Amino acid sequence: MKKLVVGLGEVLWDLLPGGKHLGGAPANFAYITTLLGDEGMVASRVGCDSLGDDVMAELRALGLSTESVQRDERHPTGVVRVEVDAKGCAQFEIEQPSAWDFLESTPEWAALARAADAVCFGSLAQRSAISRETIRRFLGQTRKDAIRIFDVNLRAPFYFPDILRESMQIADIVKLNNEEMPEVMELLGQAHADERSSAEKLIASFQLKLVCVTRGARGSFLVSDAGSHEQPAIAIEVVDTVGAGDAFTAALVHEYLRGSSLATMNQVANRIGAWVASRAGPTPRAQPGELGNLLSGPHTSAY
Repeated sequence: MKKLVVGLGEVLWDLLPGGKHLGGAPANFAYITTLLGDEGMVASRVGCDSLGDDVMAELRALGLSTESVQRDERHPTGVVRVEVDAKGCAQFEIEQPSAWDFLESTPEWAALARAADAVCFGSLAQRSAISRETIRRFLGQTRKDAIRIFDVNLRAPFYFPDILRESMQIADIVKLNNEEMPEVMELLGQAHADERSSAEKLIASFQLKLVCVTRGARGSFLVSDAGSHEQPAIAIEVVDTVGAGDAFTAALVHEYLRGSSLATMNQVANRIGAWVASRAGPTPRAQPGELGNLLSGPHTSAY
């Protein structure tokens, strides 16, 4: 049974060395969600400009609905300039203000919030007070059984302790990377000794159901009240890492909604994240049967 899964926040163009690619965590997340068989929905805002028109066209080309993408007559579509180093790691220059800094609460968004089975939101889209308030209102309108995923995305200078603390208070699942963990703990006024103890502190402090720590080339680590699981990375030739973390999150949520074990969630999420990292851009097209073949093997769900 398909789940309705919303990526809430920024949608934009990543200007990569090889050209522009649709980006922003919500679009990347929703695209992979749809590839995995659920209904991925983007809730964002773009300008009434040519780049905004291009966003709408690209979302449709990816098989995503545009009905929850707002248009802004005063502010431009978001742009991020991306540079990729020799190891495939990306550096970002995020322009502001952008249309996604002005997310608007509407009756249509309220209905989407009530219908959602899961909502993924991040810290970057909360850099403006207007969008931050809209995101909080949207999350407050979700059902009690809906899953709220806070995907930490520390992009200096667009994050603050209060945003992290309040987002974790709302969330059921928190996902962050190993480099962000020590900084997040410091910003929250807590000591960081190692990933396990810090994850356990976050679970206890914010009544979280799951904490995920991604480790790049070293895989990922999941912690919940029920236990923990460490997954080695999938061996691939990295093209670029843009969108790989969003793909990981989408696969993690897909499996979580189906009650999968920590081991299954971790392995599936690593395989999907690795697949994106082995392709150019954050939304690579999949050949028929490609993901099914990718995910076949022990500890994976059937697709």
